[in-house]
Amino acid sequence: MNRSTFPHRLLPWLLIAPQLAISLVFFYWPAVQALWQSMLREDPFGLKSRFVGLQNFQKVLAEPAYINSIQVTAVFSILTAFFSMAIALLLAVQAEKIVRGRGFYRTLMIWPYAVAPAIAGMLWLFMFNPSFGTLAAIPRALGIHWDPLLNGTQAMGLVVAAASWKQISYNFLFFVAGLQAIPKSLLEASAIDGAGPVRRFWTIVFPLLAPTSFFLLVVNTVYALFDTFGIIHAVTSGGPGKSTETLVYKVYNDGFVNLLIGSSAAQSVILMVIVIALTAFQFRYVERKVHYG
Repeated sequence: MNRSTFPHRLLPWLLIAPQLAISLVFFYWPAVQALWQSMLREDPFGLKSRFVGLQNFQKVLAEPAYINSIQVTAVFSILTAFFSMAIALLLAVQAEKIVRGRGFYRTLMIWPYAVAPAIAGMLWLFMFNPSFGTLAAIPRALGIHWDPLLNGTQAMGLVVAAASWKQISYNFLFFVAGLQAIPKSLLEASAIDGAGPVRRFWTIVFPLLAPTSFFLLVVNTVYALFDTFGIIHAVTSGGPGKSTETLVYKVYNDGFVNLLIGSSAAQSVILMVIVIALTAFQFRYVERKVHYG
């Protein structure tokens, strides 16, 4: 077997230098700064700081509001990832059945991804505003006293819906690509053997989509933990009563609103550890069940 070699030893390093520089400036350096800041505590006037070791971490982990944020984040992330992936898969399967106007249908499905998170949150807030929202009449017609500005459960449902709607387009693209990669001969052979559409989906289509689903599971988990800040800030600002205050929003609230820099830095470090551990767990255990054909 011939081994490929570069004509100059510096060439490989020059090729990866831009990516290394971006990672160093925008990830490693801020991560080191956050880790150092998490071990400091500033005076009330912000004029000087002193080293306190792990006291910020101990204080954060003993805070009931932070434990509440962990619970809120777990519920929000699971619901957002599930609904955004499930609905996207359903729409992608239906898109494959369309013969005429398939391109137009796919274009309509992609558009929501271009909407900024804060704008998406404002759209859903206006549509479901209890006073003048056009879609707020639907829950009221069902006998539900709809007021997400005061009801924590309804507020959680609203931010989950907005976050899921924003991510459906992204998932839709990958599921469509995965469906197109499935050999049509397999589906035709199963149809000849008498398998119905539902059985063909669960025995052939869904298992072959496992690599795509696993990739989207990782991406949607990171999306729910980080990229939904704009949606939560626009819709509920973490309320009512901290019922929608996720970990990333609490980092912002404590650091930029309450100016608790040390506590906010400690929370960001904990969040980074949680994301790394969760991603490693997914690759370690979930990927075992993924079969790459």
